[in-house]
Amino acid sequence: MFKNFTAVWGLIFICGIVFQCSPSHSAAPFATRKAHLLVFYKTAGFYHKSIPAGLAALQKLGQENGFSVDTTNNAALFTQKNLKKYQAVVFLSTTQDVLNPAQQTAFEQYIKAGNGFVGIHAATDTEYQWPWYNQLVGAYFESHPAVQTAIIDVVDKNHPATHFLPDRWQRRDEWYNFKNLQPGLQILATLDEKSYKGGTNGYHPVAWCHAFDGGRAFYTAGGHTNESFQDPLFLRHLLGGIQYVLQK
Repeated sequence: MFKNFTAVWGLIFICGIVFQCSPSHSAAPFATRKAHLLVFYKTAGFYHKSIPAGLAALQKLGQENGFSVDTTNNAALFTQKNLKKYQAVVFLSTTQDVLNPAQQTAFEQYIKAGNGFVGIHAATDTEYQWPWYNQLVGAYFESHPAVQTAIIDVVDKNHPATHFLPDRWQRRDEWYNFKNLQPGLQILATLDEKSYKGGTNGYHPVAWCHAFDGGRAFYTAGGHTNESFQDPLFLRHLLGGIQYVLQK
């Protein structure tokens, strides 16, 4: 009987170890735990109708992955004091001039303090007269053809935003052509311009990241359509970008 008792407790002990060491599939990634994000969606030009869907999707990502999300289109919140609350700022389809010089300075200091930036879609159609921002976001919007299906070549799968994606990722969106593409970017994915009509870049990055000026930045060109923010792969792509910029 003693042997049986010992065997039972041994089994319980082993099971306890397995239970404690096995990763929880619902657990938030370490990089997002207790993080606080600000999603900024001010527009001074074109307003994307997908912004509300994007806001809802980012809030849901936060709820599911252990980080909190504040949303605003009020540029007055870009002060040194207020930005200290956040570990990353997301520009969700912002357009044209959205920050005044004092707000720009506060945001530059925020990034230099080691914080993160995520740009989604029209974040590249923003602040054309602010060279530092061009360096941060990585490029400026130049033009786009009609919304259509295209194939994305995932060229770097050693990244939280891409490691799970197919090598050739087919999706429907509005595909930007870019200018002022910055040197030194870590290109994660490119567009196959033969797979759709209207591409003008030739070599055509569509998602990238880099360490910049003390912080980290991630940009993805997707997100024009409401459907983008219901696409599990695209949402996981965004989550991976958030994870990347939160790394220290």
